[in-house]
Amino acid sequence: MESKRVSGILLHPTSLPGRYGIGDLGVAAFKFIDFLVATKQHLWQIMPLGPTGFGDSPYACFSAFAGNPLLVSPEALIQDDLILADDLKEVPYFPEDRVNYGEVIYYKYSLLKQSYTRFKNIKSPLKTDFEQFCEQNASWLEDFALFMAVKEVHNGCMWAEWSPEIATRQPAAMKSWKKRLADEIKAHQFYQFLFFRQWNEVKKYANANGIKIIGDVPIFVAYDSTDVWAHPELFHLDEKGKPTIVAGVPPDYFSATGQLWGNPLYRWDRLKKLDYQWWIERIQMTLKTVDIIRIDHFRGFEAYWEVPAIEITAVNGRWVKGPAHDLFNAIKRQLNGLPPIIAEDLGVITPEVEALRDDFGFPGMRVLQFAFGSDAKNRDLPHNFPRNTVVYTGTHDNDTAIGWYRNSGTPNEHDHYRRYMGRDGHDVAWDLIRLALSSVADMAIIPLQDIMNLGSEARMNFPSKVGGNWTWRYTDAMLHDGLKNRLLELTALYGRENNKSLKPA
Repeated sequence: MESKRVSGILLHPTSLPGRYGIGDLGVAAFKFIDFLVATKQHLWQIMPLGPTGFGDSPYACFSAFAGNPLLVSPEALIQDDLILADDLKEVPYFPEDRVNYGEVIYYKYSLLKQSYTRFKNIKSPLKTDFEQFCEQNASWLEDFALFMAVKEVHNGCMWAEWSPEIATRQPAAMKSWKKRLADEIKAHQFYQFLFFRQWNEVKKYANANGIKIIGDVPIFVAYDSTDVWAHPELFHLDEKGKPTIVAGVPPDYFSATGQLWGNPLYRWDRLKKLDYQWWIERIQMTLKTVDIIRIDHFRGFEAYWEVPAIEITAVNGRWVKGPAHDLFNAIKRQLNGLPPIIAEDLGVITPEVEALRDDFGFPGMRVLQFAFGSDAKNRDLPHNFPRNTVVYTGTHDNDTAIGWYRNSGTPNEHDHYRRYMGRDGHDVAWDLIRLALSSVADMAIIPLQDIMNLGSEARMNFPSKVGGNWTWRYTDAMLHDGLKNRLLELTALYGRENNKSLKPA
């Protein structure tokens, strides 16, 4: 884990600019890294990179191992001779500042299918690389590709609603479906190859220029995922494959009735008997794509909020003990040491959660939007920070700083902020950025929306709100020299600058 003072920006790749309806791993990703380097940042924090399902949330993916093909750059496909330049002459109209997922999915998958057809019919130097990729990732890739191919046949419905014999993975059905959908399965393997090929180039460029990537590992996985379909024995499911208990959090800052996430809960006793092998493999796969892992909802490893699956809110739940030290000791033992991990320790934090975090030396999180409105003992006020901390002005679940001040915060919070900062609120986003960068926290992460002084229209996610999340994008013109110079000045002023020189791609 980083021990010196560093800083960085929170931005998911879907928010990058471009003409294809969604941010991708093409030129804009490299230009964003150039911005990080030019402003002397060390870190780029992203959200999970997996293929998103219902609601388009990167925290509810079809796989904890796979990548999102929607992020594949069409222009990079031309460079690899997998589509022709003429294929991109007519691009549908897409809004610049939002992702319209329905239209993007249709368009991007049509290009991916074109690239697969061409790949099969030409002599490509990538064919050997593709075969090696499939061999090296067979442990998860084969199940994932079959899952996606069968899902298409069933019009996208959840796996529990498929034909019973394949939903329950009967051997004869597995063999039959693999034969019937052999080409479709190979196509989905190819899309994964493209994603990881392009992401590896982005990560390589970032690392070569002194930028480390922080990526999320959500503690829970989506019910409609390869992970649950392929490993039902590891989750609390009934004989029909339906969850009996699900995950959530009790009433909190975001919701008076709690948050009913609905993820199936793990059978930790069975995972323990297997020496947590599924979790070990998940961590290993994540470390192929990022440098530092942020474990989302870390407190769930000490105790998690269990809600009967029949409930419609998270109010009637209970705390149940998790694997705690046992899991992280297993990771440490099998990986010959713990990887760099940030513990997302927000919410109801107990001494036991703090002990679990501190016993392994994981930095916790502080969010400045949570700092105001109480008293001087508030853990999110900078004068209470330990150094081994990651401070944020806000996260993907918060409003932007300006949105918080104008819309979502309380008058008491706003008054406390003005008095604590000695400011009048006219420049609230940069007040909080300065507060984060000047703090003693070893790591400071700023959402790009706050650097751009954007309001609630740029909020990435509103917990418990159905629809309309995860869509925000910026445009090329918004990442200008004025922002660069202001961020560079504060980064250097507070001793967080990265002195790595920019290298060519």
